[in-house]
Amino acid sequence: MFSSRLHWDLRPNRIARLLEEKRRAAVPILDLTESNPTRAGFNYPPEILKAFDDERILRYDPQPAGTKDARQAVARYYARRGIAVEPERILLTASTSEAYSYLFKLLADPGDHVLVPRPSYPLFEFLAGMESVTVRPYPLLYCGGWAIDWEALEAELTDRTRAIILVNPNNPTGSYVKAEELERLVALSSERRIALVSDEVFSDYAFDSDTARVTTLSGLERGLAFSLSGLSKIAGLPQMKLGWIVVAGSPEARDRAWERLEWIADTYLSVGTPVQCAAERLFAGGESVQEQIRRRTRQNLEFVRQVVEGTGATALPVEGGWYLTLQVPGVHTEEEWIMELLERWNVLAQPGYFFDFASEAFLVVSLLTEAAIFREGVDRIRKCIENRSFPQVQ
Repeated sequence: MFSSRLHWDLRPNRIARLLEEKRRAAVPILDLTESNPTRAGFNYPPEILKAFDDERILRYDPQPAGTKDARQAVARYYARRGIAVEPERILLTASTSEAYSYLFKLLADPGDHVLVPRPSYPLFEFLAGMESVTVRPYPLLYCGGWAIDWEALEAELTDRTRAIILVNPNNPTGSYVKAEELERLVALSSERRIALVSDEVFSDYAFDSDTARVTTLSGLERGLAFSLSGLSKIAGLPQMKLGWIVVAGSPEARDRAWERLEWIADTYLSVGTPVQCAAERLFAGGESVQEQIRRRTRQNLEFVRQVVEGTGATALPVEGGWYLTLQVPGVHTEEEWIMELLERWNVLAQPGYFFDFASEAFLVVSLLTEAAIFREGVDRIRKCIENRSFPQVQ
């Protein structure tokens, strides 16, 4: 009766069931998984509401790639970062998730596949599956820092590979693609006529500077590449539903991709008029939110590093983004750690297997969490780690 694309087990897992029981019992939970900035206690300036005081929102003038004014607003965002991106290379979407769906339609036929980093964002399998495209992971190896496993990546390439996806910085490892890696990726993808897709939603949230890092592929002039971002992360405004794709690469490849991509967008016309009219002012209003996020993530990162030191747990190095990975003693599985934290300590974290870590045991926490909740939650994690003799989950 239903499409075979929806083949996933939709039943809640054990962690979700326990969390629901706790919430039904009105047990206060210290949620260290918060990813929604609008629920994380930030102060949003009133200019954001005033951004919609615009008579233009009453007129519908659909443009497949988005309105000229909104695309210029995105171009000015890049210009403030010292990056030249012409509005003619910017196509607006309602979200980065929608951007992926457009790109899978553009690049792949049913049964084709794309390569995705491992560990990384857990939504790729769903996004690709909705387009009848499969994902193949390529490992990121950790040795004091994260790097692409080139032998494994090349082993996954076939004549049905259509794209290599980068998450830059990665979620949850917080690692950036390095310039040397990009050179190799460009050479490899150009030779095989494979596109590069770079998810750059966390790119503005670096914890320090490093000239070896690549912050965007939007200026690439070889092969074919797509840079994805949006207001959800860079301005802390997920509810505004405005993302975009920057088409990069050689002029010929860009032009061919753009013609088809614009046609796809014209079929859906998903981006609302109000958010496009408000785009310039939303960028401006979101700057203060971004600065608040920067400040909190830095403070939470410094706190957790101090607290776990000497406990047997390790806060893995993180270059940017909103998340931190904790490597905890392998005396228990990740599920046992998470269930114990939730059952006994009323703390919610995420297990590494949610992000497809290749081994155990890792916990992932959100640095976006309000400071008081984060500090108490991390302190309880410390106590749980020091008390490693809890019964194994059956």
